[in-house]
Amino acid sequence: MYVLYEDSGNFKAEKIFSQSDSTMQVESESGKRSKIKISSVLFSFDQPAPAVMLEQARSLAQTLEIDFLWECAPQEEFDATTFAQDYFGHAPSATEKAGLIFALNSAPAYFHRRGKGQYRPAPPDILAAALAAIEKKQKQAAQQQEWTDQLVAGQLPDAIAEVAHSLLTRPDKNTLQWKAFEAAIEHLRTNPEKLLLQLGAWPHALAVHQHRFMTANFPKGTQFAPVQVAEMAADLPIADVVAYSVDDTSTTEVDDALSVVLLDKDTVRIGVHIAVPGLAVIRGSDFDSLARTRMSTVYIPGLKIPMLPNELIDAFSLDAGKPRPALSLYVTANLATGEQLSSETRLERIQVKENLRHNLLDEFVTDEALADPESDLPYAEWLRPLWAYAQHLSAQRELVRGKPENNNRVEYSFVLDGPYDDPDTPVQLVPRRRNAPLDRLVAEYMIMTNSIWGGLLAQHGVPGIYRSQQMGRVRMSTYALPHESIGVPQYAWCTSPLRRYVDLINQWQLIATVEHGVSARLVAPFKPKDADLFAIIGAFESQYTVWSDYQSAMERYWCLRWLQQQGLRSVQASVLRDDLVRLTCAPLVTRVPGLPELERGQIITLDILGFDELALELDCRLGETAIA
Repeated sequence: MYVLYEDSGNFKAEKIFSQSDSTMQVESESGKRSKIKISSVLFSFDQPAPAVMLEQARSLAQTLEIDFLWECAPQEEFDATTFAQDYFGHAPSATEKAGLIFALNSAPAYFHRRGKGQYRPAPPDILAAALAAIEKKQKQAAQQQEWTDQLVAGQLPDAIAEVAHSLLTRPDKNTLQWKAFEAAIEHLRTNPEKLLLQLGAWPHALAVHQHRFMTANFPKGTQFAPVQVAEMAADLPIADVVAYSVDDTSTTEVDDALSVVLLDKDTVRIGVHIAVPGLAVIRGSDFDSLARTRMSTVYIPGLKIPMLPNELIDAFSLDAGKPRPALSLYVTANLATGEQLSSETRLERIQVKENLRHNLLDEFVTDEALADPESDLPYAEWLRPLWAYAQHLSAQRELVRGKPENNNRVEYSFVLDGPYDDPDTPVQLVPRRRNAPLDRLVAEYMIMTNSIWGGLLAQHGVPGIYRSQQMGRVRMSTYALPHESIGVPQYAWCTSPLRRYVDLINQWQLIATVEHGVSARLVAPFKPKDADLFAIIGAFESQYTVWSDYQSAMERYWCLRWLQQQGLRSVQASVLRDDLVRLTCAPLVTRVPGLPELERGQIITLDILGFDELALELDCRLGETAIA
């Protein structure tokens, strides 16, 4: 004796081995035994054998016309085996009963299941709607398949071209266009960016990189709406100093300037003057919301996306000849010993005499010229005392660090002689050593200022945002901790408030400290343990990483373009580790497949095989090896 039963939506026919009141044990053709509930059994039969019956029943089900079955079936709920007798006009065989059940079960639009072997025909209006939905779904499936076939064949359907821009960023995965596109990607074993580029949805890889970044981070564009900035701090005293700023040629946000006054032969008063947008950008204001949204100015080759509106930058940037408010740190020091005698912070106005530029001064301001009192050094009366004390600051930090800083690596500026969004724009890589005297000089005074002002906040119990490094771990916190790699007891970003939101936050806290002294912690915008300060740290680190990653990606892209524009097919590189090398002619790190084990720093020659501007990879192989 055999039974047809239902198991997890599947129909099975097997031999009865044993039976109880509510269960039975059945045996398959392979000899495997299973325990089933009697309630799952549709009917029992003697012949034919289960495997033969199932095969014959499925074949029979294929011949039964569902429309005719629906017309013949009772309009109320019915039992399939009973209906089988009426339909076939005789006592149905096991094959006929099973075949009819299979047919009814395969057409849920026509027949609604009401239990084991029980069905009810769909009412005419419901059936019509269901059939229309099925037809629509079939047409959609056919359309989707047609688009997929076109994509695989290298053609871009108009319907997908219309939404191509959204497929990389915020695709609607319920649309036919996305499903067809996804199916093509799987079939071709590629990725969305590469497929769209191959299909001509994007003119070049640069457009893909820029669209993905801008859509994700600046969906409404990068421009601020026009704003009004009232004149501020007109009542602040003007400092009697001669101050200069030193920046790159492209810098428009002049955050800092330096001044120096000789008090006697060995004693100087050095002023570090920082722009004060914190007077206009108040916590919770509209300006604050704008700055907090971006967290930092974005720098990429050929383009800068400022953190603050241009009107604010123009009002507070320390541009030459214009009296501007400044938060000034004055340090009195002994040039002979390097001893810091005193420090004072003031809120005042300064008028920068000149905005100096690295590219115009670096060839004249050298270590040799600074060391020779008789050399024709530009701005000597300003540079020489600043340089003398900067060397003391560097030596003091080196003593704490226990080793000298490695500043000998060449860095590059990217200069685009045309639009930043055109890959054919000529690009120049302008090399510049990190240890250029002007770089080292400015860096020392910014480190000194960030350390002293961080200590000032801590001394008054005013929270700030600090950057520390201990045991090799870099972290940001709201309290002072040592920064071991820099060699200072604390380090708070304070010197770039026009470009970094963290510096702006610290500036608010510093202004409160300067104006209110011991009571500053009670009136500062952020009080101790302010939860929002912790939220800002998390948001800043996340956003700053996004900006930094995109800058690195775009610099890598323009490195690849530069190599192609120069027609280079062979380049030298320095081994970093394993198969990782750094090109000597460009700021590009790449992997060399199959590179043998070589010493770090060894110079090798690479043969360039190709460029992948989408993946930002250089395809190269080892040419010849030479010891540096």
